[in-house]
Amino acid sequence: MEDLIKRIVEKAEKLKDKYTDQKNIPVYYTCIFCRSEEEYEHFVEEAGKSGKIVEQRLNSLLFRISPIDTVAGKLELLRVRQPDETKPERGDADFIVRDYSSFKEKYLKEPGFTLIPRNNSEMIELYKEGENVRVYFSAPELMNSLQALQ
Repeated sequence: MEDLIKRIVEKAEKLKDKYTDQKNIPVYYTCIFCRSEEEYEHFVEEAGKSGKIVEQRLNSLLFRISPIDTVAGKLELLRVRQPDETKPERGDADFIVRDYSSFKEKYLKEPGFTLIPRNNSEMIELYKEGENVRVYFSAPELMNSLQALQ
């Protein structure tokens, strides 16, 4: 599982670097998109060995795991998502943007960038047809709220 996580982050980092000027920003969150229920159960079991569940959603579990060194820094939050035909990619990585307002103004009008509203926040998705990962960008405040999850 650790190798898969590292590959998702590496591919997301390359995609981010290709379409933005956001170099050397930290990854704070990664999600594995499972391809079958069996795979979902396997990754949930593996993630449970490395950490604990900190959030449960209808279609996924979020774990705080033992830190994994990736090309974009240490990763401690992992979501394992049930199979979903709208997400054929292998996963996603989420990055913290230092100046989210400027980033939003600059990139939201570019092809492949979409605003994703949340209850009390928002994020920007970078999706390119044919890529095996998605990339999300958030303001530093989101990282602070996720770090509070114990």
